[in-house]
Amino acid sequence: MAEKKRVSGLGRGLSALLEEAATPRDANGPGVARLAVADIGANASQPRRHFAPEAMDELIASVRAHGVLQPILVRPIAGGRYEIVAGERRWRAAQAAGLHEMPAVVRELDDRTGFEIALIENIQRSDLNALEEARGYKRLIVEFRHTQMVLAGIVGKSRSHVANLLRLLELPEPVQAMIEDGRLSMGHARALATAADPATLAQHIVTKGLSVRETEALVAGRTAAPRPRHGLEQPRSGASDPNIDALEVQLAESLGMPVALAVADSGASGSLTIRFASLDQLDWLCARLGQAR
Repeated sequence: MAEKKRVSGLGRGLSALLEEAATPRDANGPGVARLAVADIGANASQPRRHFAPEAMDELIASVRAHGVLQPILVRPIAGGRYEIVAGERRWRAAQAAGLHEMPAVVRELDDRTGFEIALIENIQRSDLNALEEARGYKRLIVEFRHTQMVLAGIVGKSRSHVANLLRLLELPEPVQAMIEDGRLSMGHARALATAADPATLAQHIVTKGLSVRETEALVAGRTAAPRPRHGLEQPRSGASDPNIDALEVQLAESLGMPVALAVADSGASGSLTIRFASLDQLDWLCARLGQAR
């Protein structure tokens, strides 16, 4: 059985509540209440803003057929109503499926703890786009006075990852829109954050379909170098391999550092390059690699 992903830096109470929201359980088991769907409301401060229509259609069909199998996490508010902390997709699906009741775990939570749980639960499920995550970080810093270092510990990311995401909020609105609708990836956005004219460059990237590596090279004012030869070249057509590009982006987002991955045609060997910008990043990377032993 795969190990459940843990978030470092959380207190025992917050960690336990997060597991309650993320762990499948008996929808009629101990500690689970049956609440009227109409008495539950979305949290206006929920970090997630976008719900993929295709994924929602699949969830709605499942809820119609089997009901809500995993309770949501809510907190009581005024007037006998409840506010969602984790599980808004399930609640939306229950509404669309015409259910009158659904299972929920009810907990008394303050604003900060409730928002931290909502943010971390979405990050663990990879449900947030880069800007939604960045806005969540900014709120925890501005409203709840977390430092970037403390925040990094709470969400289980490096401080440089948090800092890189916060810089995205300085990008022009048209560029942010391209990130939110998926035309630009986190890797593209991170490169654009240092560009002189990010709006014009972003449109060029989308029009030409440039990779993250090509974007980084363009921002640096040079032509992207070809992938290494000697058995490490990508497909003979010269086209970029979308699987490799996606893995590069995933690793870069996880580490908060630029990553270059070259894989042999056979797929049996290759090289991984991680570029750090400071000794602090190198120290953090060495510590993380040491924990994996």
